[in-house]
Amino acid sequence: MRLNRSTDIGLRVLMLAAAREDDLLTIDTLADAVAVPRNHLAKVVQRLQHLGLLETVRGRNGGVRLASGASGASIGRLVRDLEGDSEVVDCDGEPGCPLSGGCRLRGALRAAQEAFHASLDPITIGDLAAPPVRQVLLTLGRFGS
Repeated sequence: MRLNRSTDIGLRVLMLAAAREDDLLTIDTLADAVAVPRNHLAKVVQRLQHLGLLETVRGRNGGVRLASGASGASIGRLVRDLEGDSEVVDCDGEPGCPLSGGCRLRGALRAAQEAFHASLDPITIGDLAAPPVRQVLLTLGRFGS
């Protein structure tokens, strides 16, 4: 399974926010730390805020931080939310697949995708930011301890 770029960025942002606990992180700091354009990161942060995983504070000293309780959020659920209902293959696209009437590939790939998500279900954001990776996360970008 391959995650889209926004999901990848979102997971990394949540890991960084979890490692920094209650600290406010600016969009610029996060963009530098995960090496992505600021505008793309801002869209991902907005989506994570909408999902209730990040809190934002406006103003000169503002930024984002992990929302209360978000460290217990399931990575499997998060990946499903960020990826949407997309399937591994687009059997209904244009032009339509001539095999779609009797093909078993779509069902097999759907089952594999669900198994992938299920394997991520017990893992939480907090798990991904726990030691020893926490120390690495704290050194990224301008975070230095």
